[in-house]
Amino acid sequence: MTTNTITAATSSDSPAPAVYAPEEPARLNLAGLAPDVYKAMIRLDAVAHEGLDPALAELVKIRASQLNHCAFCLDMHSKDALAAGESAERIIQLGAWRESRHFYTEKELAALELTEAVTLLTDGFVPDEVYARVAVHFEERELARLLSLILVINSWNRIAVTSRSVPGHYTPGQFAAHK
Repeated sequence: MTTNTITAATSSDSPAPAVYAPEEPARLNLAGLAPDVYKAMIRLDAVAHEGLDPALAELVKIRASQLNHCAFCLDMHSKDALAAGESAERIIQLGAWRESRHFYTEKELAALELTEAVTLLTDGFVPDEVYARVAVHFEERELARLLSLILVINSWNRIAVTSRSVPGHYTPGQFAAHK
């Protein structure tokens, strides 16, 4: 368990450490307990990315992770995106992408809209107009990969949230050897 501290200004402007809540321990190690399932997810994740722009893929993964409240995946994919050259501003604006449309290309906007529609299926179904917009920007094979990527990140989100994977310790590329 790790305790995070920061320095905060006090009324006398002298630094005083601020102590955060302790980390919750992870519940389950899927990789250790079901390595065949974990390895299959890793392989599925790798093939879902094929043919997709890596920057777009990270934006999609971050947005799905925001919607699913997956702190571990937010930590991982934000760090990976930054390490790959994505701007902090675009990552920060993802939570309000509809109001920050000018930060993204039309293709990215269509992918984000599809990501939300697929991730929030409890709201109904993927509307025809959402599918039509994304189909304008993605040829069918690329669209199939995009949909696969969205399905995979939603699965990872559910694994990480359920097993309570601990955010804050990931370093970019940490799992690259597993792919």
